[in-house]
Amino acid sequence: MLAGTAIGSTRSESPPPRPAIGGPYAALLASSRDLGPSHRAHTQLTVALRGTARPAALMRWAADRGLDVRWQPGADWAIVEGDARTISEAFDAPVHDYRGRVGQIFYASASQPLVPTAAGDVTDVGRILGYTPHREATPAHLALDVPLRGLNPTALLEAYNATSLVRQGFTGTGQTIVVFAFGGFDQTDLDEFAAGSGLPPLQPTVVGGMPEGSSSETVMDLQVAHAVAPDARKVVVNARPTLQGGRTYELIGEMFDATNRDFPGAVWSLSIGWGCDALITATDLKPVEAALERAQDNGTSAFDASGDTGGLECKGGADWSAPPGPDDVGLDAVASLPAMTSVGGTTLSTDEDGRWLAEQAWVDSPLSQGTSGGVSRLFPRPSWQRGISIDRDGGRKLRRLTPDVSAVADPFTGVRIRFDGQDLVGAGTSQAAPIWAGLTAIMNQYLSANGGRPLGDINPLLYRVASGARAPGFRDVSLGGNAVDLSRQGYDLVTGLGSPNIEALAADLLDIQRGAAPR
Repeated sequence: MLAGTAIGSTRSESPPPRPAIGGPYAALLASSRDLGPSHRAHTQLTVALRGTARPAALMRWAADRGLDVRWQPGADWAIVEGDARTISEAFDAPVHDYRGRVGQIFYASASQPLVPTAAGDVTDVGRILGYTPHREATPAHLALDVPLRGLNPTALLEAYNATSLVRQGFTGTGQTIVVFAFGGFDQTDLDEFAAGSGLPPLQPTVVGGMPEGSSSETVMDLQVAHAVAPDARKVVVNARPTLQGGRTYELIGEMFDATNRDFPGAVWSLSIGWGCDALITATDLKPVEAALERAQDNGTSAFDASGDTGGLECKGGADWSAPPGPDDVGLDAVASLPAMTSVGGTTLSTDEDGRWLAEQAWVDSPLSQGTSGGVSRLFPRPSWQRGISIDRDGGRKLRRLTPDVSAVADPFTGVRIRFDGQDLVGAGTSQAAPIWAGLTAIMNQYLSANGGRPLGDINPLLYRVASGARAPGFRDVSLGGNAVDLSRQGYDLVTGLGSPNIEALAADLLDIQRGAAPR
């Protein structure tokens, strides 16, 4: 018998600790130094609401506990915020401070916070996490299997069968392409690219101040979009502030809303990433999803690179390190949104004039690079993907699939760019995304000239074309694979619906808008 315990007495037992969040989330915390319970004056998390009415029950519950609620009329989500101790007690999730491998200090809870039953409006809660890993790709290498030193603008347009539209004057006039970027650019690189390519000057508008440093990623995005749609206005939005203050997804939503207000109906290109889909919940992404849908209501189309880790988007990079394993399989979180068009990557073969010969999925096993894609952990299968059956989803058609489309990403077969006074060749799905953005800008101009309208939420239209149209709007990519999946005939988790056949795709989309396409 233990000393001090009477026979027959009852002891108060503490409830067993709730299991910690596993996978990449656990890897992030395990690779960081635990600094102990957080004493921060401000922490927050996102909660999902039952509807879009004012969450009065949540607000009363929060006020009783000394917490604040931020909610926008019509939103089905809200932000609950307060000091770390109060948040921890209210959601039964201990909050600690951590120092990450790259020196960042952030707060986090190792456990998933509980849905407060007394706050009757709440159906789900996000993570308590004050840091979001992010990515930015870097192009490199020289071309071998395309014209010397990469595809020039003429060859790029020829490869994707856009030459006829350009000859008719559809070069992006009246359109705006927005590039979201973590880094800046050197105007000299843009001037040399435009002059050397025989294109109009490339002089982007910068919103939010020039991001620090000249980034090959930003330069590549701008030059590739300019190569396709030289007369479209180019805008760079500084996305670096979204990484500050532990409010990443809320800040992305605010950035998207501001861009929508300033440039309604623009085409967006994103070649950066904010965490993988195993780090967060669908609730965390609600501010981003809502803002993106508002922009699409104004005619915006948005393209996001699927990632360059061959389907292993949950590898931690600088944030954590571990041998490759099942936990690494995942999607870029923002690219996996159903409203976002996720763009995969290919290896492209052309003749010396840029005429398309073949494409296969891009993968470089020795460098652990390749196009990414897969089955979403977070989002249900959207209606426009329900006709697709994928083995990795068990054939059940339950989850969102990515990518949606693809374009050239292989650094040995890419687009010629100018960076740091050198001719390089673009690389990665972060090259493929601005290709699609530029092509969509010229298709928008074509549609408007023929009585149509901007494409806006383009995903349902792309899948409708793929299901049956007068002309083949896509070139099916059925060879190759990445670290997780193989290409196959029809839709696959490596290259999506395939790469664009723009002259046919533009005509198909016009048929849909005129009500003449098959349903």
